[in-house]
Amino acid sequence: MFKSNTPRVRQMERQPNNWLWHGIFVAVVIASCYGFFKSAQSIDYTWRWERLPQYILYNANQDLNAEFDGNIVEQNGQLVLQSEIDPDQIQPIENVEVISVDNGDLIFEGDALGYTQSWQAGPILQGVGVTLELSLYAGVLAIVIGTLTGLAKISPNPALRDFAGLYIEIIRGTPLLVQIFIVYFFIGTVLDLERFTAGVIALSVFTGAYVAEIVRSGIEAINKGQMEAGRSLGLTYGQTMKDIILPQAFKQVLPPLAGQFINLIKDSSLVSVISITDLTKAGREVVSSTFSPFEVWICVAIMYFLLTSCLSFVVRRLEKKYAVSR
Repeated sequence: MFKSNTPRVRQMERQPNNWLWHGIFVAVVIASCYGFFKSAQSIDYTWRWERLPQYILYNANQDLNAEFDGNIVEQNGQLVLQSEIDPDQIQPIENVEVISVDNGDLIFEGDALGYTQSWQAGPILQGVGVTLELSLYAGVLAIVIGTLTGLAKISPNPALRDFAGLYIEIIRGTPLLVQIFIVYFFIGTVLDLERFTAGVIALSVFTGAYVAEIVRSGIEAINKGQMEAGRSLGLTYGQTMKDIILPQAFKQVLPPLAGQFINLIKDSSLVSVISITDLTKAGREVVSSTFSPFEVWICVAIMYFLLTSCLSFVVRRLEKKYAVSR
């Protein structure tokens, strides 16, 4: 009798040489970097990378300024500022790393008596903070909007389904840039919204439409028997959805949600058109100061890449965690 030898054939299939293919990958990456380096050298452009670090992080002086006019005198081995009008009025010169005055100096109000150095975030790093804050608020709101809209899309109520469908089609059918202008210049003017709030609303409404479709597909991927089982146990529709369906759907939609939030971080660059100083607008301002566009935009691209890579890493950890709990 003939016996299938498929398992044996599979065992005999040659497994790929991981070291070889990883080596090919590394070689292609190195060749690409070398090609980029040679291309950069071939263009008529003077690279000035030394101008960039101060716009990312810099060592700033925190001055201790004189509070009144007076003279520097020494009291108990310490320099102090003594008022010319009232000798009893004293300003100690303390808690500074460097003292800029000497005994006997004449000082006017506002003059620097000393300073302390500390690291401060430059415009690009501040732009990263604004982008993160913008994306975080918009992401949370988008989850709320998307979940409610996704539930409305599969609701037995026809009116809710129609409203959800209309919202999704309008938002997905119009450019984000136009939506930002409408929210800021029209809705923002009527409701007196700040530009940051308008940016968060525009991004969350835009992302919420895509999240709604992700949530809807995740819920529909759950076996209908789960709902019937929950209802047979006496749970209401809402309780079944909250305690049984949505937790399982969340595991299903985690990868597409991650992709959507990565897009959200990149889409946030468009809010720079309404003068929110995010990473992209900070990059434009640094370009106008340094006249080094290539260096600045490469740096901005690396910052966006780091942000999205961190998010991807967190999502992969979550996927592994929920994969174990299945």
